[in-house]
Amino acid sequence: MFIGRRTELGVLEDTYKKSGFQMTVIYGRRRIGKSRLITEFIEGKKASYYVASQSSIEDNVRKWSAQVIKDLAPDMDGVTFDSLESFFIFIGNLSKKQKIVLALDEIPYMAEADESFLSKFQVAIDTILDKKNIYLIICGSAISFMEKEILSEKSPLFGRRTNQIFLKPFDYLDSAEFVPSYSCEEKAIVYGVTGGVAKYLTLFDDRLSLDENLINNFFKTSGYLYEEPLNLLTQEFRTISTYNTVIEVCAGGANKVNEIADKAKVSTATLAYILKSLSTIGVISKVVPITEKENRRKASYVISDGMYRFWYSFIPTAKAAIEMNRGDVFYKNYVKDKLHAFMGSVFEEMCRFYTLSKGLEGKLNCLVTNVGGWWGPGHDHIPTDIDVVVIDNVANKAIIGECKFKNEVIDKEVYDALVNRRGLIDKRYEEVGLMFFSLSGYSKWMKENTDPDKTKLITIDDMYTD
Repeated sequence: MFIGRRTELGVLEDTYKKSGFQMTVIYGRRRIGKSRLITEFIEGKKASYYVASQSSIEDNVRKWSAQVIKDLAPDMDGVTFDSLESFFIFIGNLSKKQKIVLALDEIPYMAEADESFLSKFQVAIDTILDKKNIYLIICGSAISFMEKEILSEKSPLFGRRTNQIFLKPFDYLDSAEFVPSYSCEEKAIVYGVTGGVAKYLTLFDDRLSLDENLINNFFKTSGYLYEEPLNLLTQEFRTISTYNTVIEVCAGGANKVNEIADKAKVSTATLAYILKSLSTIGVISKVVPITEKENRRKASYVISDGMYRFWYSFIPTAKAAIEMNRGDVFYKNYVKDKLHAFMGSVFEEMCRFYTLSKGLEGKLNCLVTNVGGWWGPGHDHIPTDIDVVVIDNVANKAIIGECKFKNEVIDKEVYDALVNRRGLIDKRYEEVGLMFFSLSGYSKWMKENTDPDKTKLITIDDMYTD
């Protein structure tokens, strides 16, 4: 069953319908579903799909040509090509009778095997493929490579592509389709611990309990996700010890550059490079209060990938128990009661997504141009934060909101606390409403004493069904 990616499939289908040579570049982090998107798109089309290997360029050309012949010219079975030029001439001839789709996955492997590959590819496009009825799809998981070597102006392939798709994790709504029989609370937790990454979502079987899935995937030595972050880091970086330490420090609560550098025992210059690298692959993000985008002093760094965040929160401490086949005991006695606390920041992200979606549909008291969070000194100069801040930069209006992923209803105390935070964000914005998001609903007082036109009471069920 293929889930989501309707927009991306639409881009591929619209491009396929155009006559002549077309080229789409698809890139995104590992496990995100690039290969699945391509195979879904080429279903029923005259197409060939090849995944490059970490071997010589000659070996890749032989394997690639063998795959193309198997898919598009089976009567030539056994024939392979040793040179790129002769192979591309053959490809061009194949497209004379009908349009073909040629998909090359993990192009960085071929480019790294032969530094002249991209230049040769460019020549083939300009002199052979550009005049043919071919739809070329090239794909890669090394985001920095794809951006610098394929998409940038310095790339030999610059100007040849029709479009590009940066494949990102599923949002919480699409993620829910992988576990349709779960409750909204359970769907949210699955989204939280997988980060919306396609491969990880497929690991969750909603015929089993949420606890069983978490134990099977994270808290067993045989679990797919037990060593996943370290495996991914090893694929991205030559040495991972410092990267691992920086992530551990961030997971422990450090989020300022000087604090992270001090605890990780690295220089700020080294840390800047590491943070940039981890940001490129989507593990860590820099966040600032929504109304202070240019204020570097208030910038914080957080683990933005849900799977990494969950793993570094619990697995290092659980390793001894897991290695003794007692990971289930650790989970039940230490992790399960902390799931709601872990979900706090995840739920805030979900609420911001929901708010932006509803704002763009015109269902809020202002035109939404941006959504984020805010933190800083309160009216009493004690540090505080606002979970959701909706900004209308056209009319200079704002809405502020509070999120609670807890087994208790939101009551007057929470309402009063948010009201007391009014006026903390930039003074140029008129605050025109309040929003509350609750896992467990609202008290009688909240339902009877708040103005529905100015205060929205949203449940987690609303977020999945509204």
